[in-house]
Amino acid sequence: MPKVAVYNQAGSKVGEIELNESIFGIEPNNHVLFEAIVMQRASLRQGTSKVKNRSEVRGGGRKPWRQKGTGRARQGSIRSPQWRGGGIVFGPVPRSYSYKLPKKVRRLAIKSALSAKVLEENVLVLESLNFEAPKTKDFVAVLSNLPVGKKALVVTEALNENVALSARNIPGVTVVDASNISVLDVVGHNTLILTKAAVEKVEEVLG
Repeated sequence: MPKVAVYNQAGSKVGEIELNESIFGIEPNNHVLFEAIVMQRASLRQGTSKVKNRSEVRGGGRKPWRQKGTGRARQGSIRSPQWRGGGIVFGPVPRSYSYKLPKKVRRLAIKSALSAKVLEENVLVLESLNFEAPKTKDFVAVLSNLPVGKKALVVTEALNENVALSARNIPGVTVVDASNISVLDVVGHNTLILTKAAVEKVEEVLG
């Protein structure tokens, strides 16, 4: 089983924790990771681009010229796509780009992301993370005591308002609760910081 050091908020090492091998110690599946990231990024797309088709553009109520006798090609409306200012054929319309992968694939993806972070030795476990009041200065002090990269994902057992508000203005730091951890969040941050309670919660949900 993989072992990770446990730190307190002062940055002192207070012990080690054994992580569940079936969640934090598997061989990362890079293809599944890729598919999960593409899915999540697709879900973030707005899909609000829109063009007007021939029924929506202005004008074209009457026939531009008579059907026969002019020597020109027959035309029914100046709203036709071949006319300047006419409607667009097969253009984008508001739509949702989101789709879902099978549940087993999604679970394998998050396990692969967590295991990859353990292999890279970019996982830290905190004994606990609590603040008496929301204060960015206190959160910065905790991060400065730990070997953290430029971007850090902090995972707590449940939504802790004081922790979330304290980290809100720190560039590169994201706070999520254990039930909302995602592949895109894990892969998009250099360091993964979990509380001991969050580790237990993640192992309970994914175990």
